[in-house]
Amino acid sequence: MCPNACCLSLHFTVLHRPKMKLLENSSFEALSSQLCVETGESRILGRIESYSCKMAGDDKHMFKQFCQEGEPHVLEALSPPQSTSATSPSQLGKSSEDGENPLSDKCCRKTLFYLITTLNESFRPDYDFSAARAHEFSREPSLNWVANAVNSSLFSAVGEEFHSLGPELWSAIDQEINLQSCDIYSYNPDLDSDPFGEEGSLWSFNYFFYNKKLKRIVFFTCRSVSVLSGYGRGSLDNELDMDLDDEEEMDGFTEDSYPRALCI
Repeated sequence: MCPNACCLSLHFTVLHRPKMKLLENSSFEALSSQLCVETGESRILGRIESYSCKMAGDDKHMFKQFCQEGEPHVLEALSPPQSTSATSPSQLGKSSEDGENPLSDKCCRKTLFYLITTLNESFRPDYDFSAARAHEFSREPSLNWVANAVNSSLFSAVGEEFHSLGPELWSAIDQEINLQSCDIYSYNPDLDSDPFGEEGSLWSFNYFFYNKKLKRIVFFTCRSVSVLSGYGRGSLDNELDMDLDDEEEMDGFTEDSYPRALCI
């Protein structure tokens, strides 16, 4: 699936897309495994990854190509964050008093390049976001807004188990990226461009925690799909097969030893 081509896009072939470097993080790997579960009526497919924004030779060349459409530090218009539509006027007023702008809706082309490249690397080779447009992204007003949105979605899906997982999740992200020093963006495409737009998709979110000083992005993506759609069943079967293969090497193995993971 590829977003519709238009202005403010990265015109690269699939074979020559810039690549973000995935940074190893054992905590994120463990959390991603815990975020891939079956809850009865739905399957939760979550993933947390860390990427370096330090560009190599080919990336610098492609960045210059991208900037031929505009200067690197020129601000591009983003869409207002979706979270504002669900926020009461009193909350908006409180946010403004705290010095936060709930309608921040611009970023420089260099940041847009990082966001699109992160999407390409995280979802490759299944999806190509090279033609993604600036208005498909939003700048979130604050960490609290994002944390509340994430916690609400995951708690409603996972239930009480998220009470113990939530603090561990945010602590791991904070250790990797220093949340208080981040700008937070989200990807909210139209249905034609949405990688989670398949039949059976219930909800999804895609957040980028960008620390400019560290030159690093933590990407947190998650979706819920109906078990009736059959999506994710192949990953579930693969994971269960791996558990069975390990059974001969482990003593005291029981059916409850492992959660029903959905992705590797």
